[in-house]
Amino acid sequence: MNFKALIASGGRGTRLRPITHTQNKHLIPIANKPILHYAIEAAISAGITEIGIVTNSDSEEVPRAIGDGSKWGARITYIPQDAPLGLAHVVKISQTFIGDDSFIFYLGDNMVVGGVKRYLDAFESSNANCFLTLAKVKDPERFGVPEIKNGLIVRVEEKPKHPKSNYAVAGIYIYDHHIFEAVNKIEPSDRGELEISDAHQYLIDHGCRVGFAEITGWWKDTGKPIDLLEANRLILENSEPSVETGVEVDPHSDIAGRVILQKGCRIVNSRIRGPVIIGESAVIENSYVGPFTSIGANSHLKNSEVEYSIILRDCKIMDAGMRIEGSLLGNGVEIVSAEGKPRVQRFMIGDQSRVEVP
Repeated sequence: MNFKALIASGGRGTRLRPITHTQNKHLIPIANKPILHYAIEAAISAGITEIGIVTNSDSEEVPRAIGDGSKWGARITYIPQDAPLGLAHVVKISQTFIGDDSFIFYLGDNMVVGGVKRYLDAFESSNANCFLTLAKVKDPERFGVPEIKNGLIVRVEEKPKHPKSNYAVAGIYIYDHHIFEAVNKIEPSDRGELEISDAHQYLIDHGCRVGFAEITGWWKDTGKPIDLLEANRLILENSEPSVETGVEVDPHSDIAGRVILQKGCRIVNSRIRGPVIIGESAVIENSYVGPFTSIGANSHLKNSEVEYSIILRDCKIMDAGMRIEGSLLGNGVEIVSAEGKPRVQRFMIGDQSRVEVP
């Protein structure tokens, strides 16, 4: 069976502000690679080369960053969405691209270990019209929640106040052409969106086979800062150490564990404890970089300590007096020691930022 892939990359990323005031959330890097790349690579590794990406119609940021797909040996079609009107609306506006093919629908800010081919195989063998992936979560009220009886999904409820199970419908769905009848028949919810859970319920109510599989590895909806940090940890934990061209590590530095040193980075009199990735042309000087940290390209750490954090590109952390941990720094952020007297903490912070001080 030939499949297409549909990837959602729209929305406003309100829970990741202020980072998303200036950057599409699907382009935020995890282990120095945009989140959206992982979704594309999941499709490619499953043998899919026809990929549609739904984008915000008022922005060319994603098409500029991703391109036409040739770097992956794929063909990418961009499908503009005028407003974030729900996931079922994403499917609805993609009908011309999909045609009569079966397809995998992947939320571009979701990440799953082990790829998606096993779910495509399960969809084919089950003769299902719709196939959902489920994950156990601590907060199912944030997601679409299935009600399961006798091994079958009998109901799907979107963001319920009283969840019927501790499973969430994860952001990976597989459909045949019946889904288009559903998304064209359902009505907007109270919040004005076409809910994908309502489309699934329509299929159930109209006799379609809705199969499912539990994600047994890890799955992350990277909608909140803590989710980004955890996804970063998981990716780095499963990475292989490597050293690219032009890397300089002086004899006074100590590097241990799974460490990725990208092109042209420089390590001077510093201690690096993996898993860690240091980006292109970054400089780490008289500093400590601890486990589960990503340092973006052209960033500079001097006389500072960082651990379990994501530091984007072009950042400067100079003479920070206390270890930075569990942090997410956007592009071009500077953390520097105050000069002169009195010694004070001075901040210039954008909307919806959060700072914790001792």
